[in-house]
Amino acid sequence: MLLDANIIKLAKLLNSAKRITVLTGAGVSAASGIPTFREASGLWNRYRPEQLATPQAFIRNPELVWSWYASRREKVSNSYPNNAHKVLAKWSQRVKGFSLITQNVDGLHERAKTTNVIRFHGSLWELKCWTACSASPKSWKDETVPFKKIPPCCPYCGGLARPGVVWFGESIDPNVLKKSLEASRCDVFLTVGTSSVVNPAAALVSEAKAKGAYVAEINIQKTPASEIVDLVIKGTAEEILTNLEKTIFSQ
Repeated sequence: MLLDANIIKLAKLLNSAKRITVLTGAGVSAASGIPTFREASGLWNRYRPEQLATPQAFIRNPELVWSWYASRREKVSNSYPNNAHKVLAKWSQRVKGFSLITQNVDGLHERAKTTNVIRFHGSLWELKCWTACSASPKSWKDETVPFKKIPPCCPYCGGLARPGVVWFGESIDPNVLKKSLEASRCDVFLTVGTSSVVNPAAALVSEAKAKGAYVAEINIQKTPASEIVDLVIKGTAEEILTNLEKTIFSQ
């Protein structure tokens, strides 16, 4: 079958690769029950993410914005890494030159014990001082669920704290972007479960290809990246990655 042939081909390339980079999106966490960023549910079907995930929205109504993020934190805290996370974690521990760039902010890659994770859009489990007060670090870890009060305060100055994620209209941390570009110089580059429409993350696919990487896409549907990659395998992240792992060990 074509799918089997593609999996065998990709498994062989992964087996011989010294540097592997994987770019992940919301599709990787779907089997863990995590709604995609734009999936409406309950109260939030009245809002578009662009209305909530911006500095302007936070200025207008920090309580509303934080209520949304608090609900996402609660959802993730009751979820667990799926087979896609677990396979990638195994690769990170097995391949010295492995890098994982994730657009997801849920932290499930880390909970699966993946190493060398580059969090492109930050983390739900980090907070920042809204005013970037001099007493606070750039960000700090906070896994409180639920918060005693919303919006939470900066423990260093008593002012407002904000989620440690990248909002619409904000730039990617220069160090994160630098690490991601460095990771795009690899033997095999996989884009998994991502829509490939949000830049600059989506541009990493063409960046890797331009640097000579073999680029493969794993997704349940066609994306803009499908036209430029070397190989497209349609299917869910957990199904295809599990089959790849089995094939790697059967060779």
